[in-house]
Amino acid sequence: MKLKNFLLVVFSVAGTYVASAQSNLLNAKTPDEIGKKTAAQLESDNDKPLPYGYVHDRDVLMGKTTWELIDLDERINFPLYYPVDTAFVGKERRSLFQVLLNGIKSGKITEVYGDDYFNSKKSLKDMTSTFKFIDTTDAGKDEINNYYEDYKAGRKVLDKQYINETELDASDITGYKVKGFWYFDKRQSELKYRMLAICPLAIEARDKAKGNNDPIELFWVYFPSIRDILHEAKAFNDKNSAMPLTFDHLLNSRRFSGVIYKEENVYGDRTIQDYMKDNAQMQLLESERVKEKIRNFEQDMWNY
Repeated sequence: MKLKNFLLVVFSVAGTYVASAQSNLLNAKTPDEIGKKTAAQLESDNDKPLPYGYVHDRDVLMGKTTWELIDLDERINFPLYYPVDTAFVGKERRSLFQVLLNGIKSGKITEVYGDDYFNSKKSLKDMTSTFKFIDTTDAGKDEINNYYEDYKAGRKVLDKQYINETELDASDITGYKVKGFWYFDKRQSELKYRMLAICPLAIEARDKAKGNNDPIELFWVYFPSIRDILHEAKAFNDKNSAMPLTFDHLLNSRRFSGVIYKEENVYGDRTIQDYMKDNAQMQLLESERVKEKIRNFEQDMWNY
């Protein structure tokens, strides 16, 4: 009976993904009708992210906060990076950064912070220079110097050819940092993971214009507050395009490759790089040691 109920849930979820892949694709008479659901579909559609179960503090036997780095150069992480050029794909396909950026600009994403401890909140106005940088060319500066009095009095306006606009886009994202909490639920006797925050890494628009290629943390978003938005956005499934994965599903199920670069510790949560300097191999080995330490706790629960 339990197996029957489990299979029923699996097929129901699969059917939901099929319905939301590209609605009305085979019945549309014009391209504008692709993606539009009928009234019956909208009424029966109950496509929401799977809610987190309530976890009482007394049920957490062990907990450890970790920070991971997701490198978008790795093939397994490509669904988070592509597409970078939206001119040649449908409206339903966007990269994770584009989904976050659109959510911030539309006001749907408000829990945006400047640090991973959620101390300083950031608004779109605070990040304007991060996404877009406007600078005057050398020829424009010469033009202003030659006709300084006219520009000062407002008799002349600087032509657009003397202005450079550098804008940050999805292709500039080099990776993501994620903050999560590993915990052992003694009620269910299971080691679980809960993502707490995500941060895109990219070259700031100002640095991009000046040729600086060092990526920085753009902003931190509190992950539980954006699950509905991530659930509406679909990541590409190369094995079956009729069943795309949502970004919420992809991140919650940890279908990405990440390297731990920090764990909470007594030294002010210092990073691995702070005490394993100038040795990339030792940093990777230390990252694996932290990962094994968490895994071993679960294994030790079953030793008598």
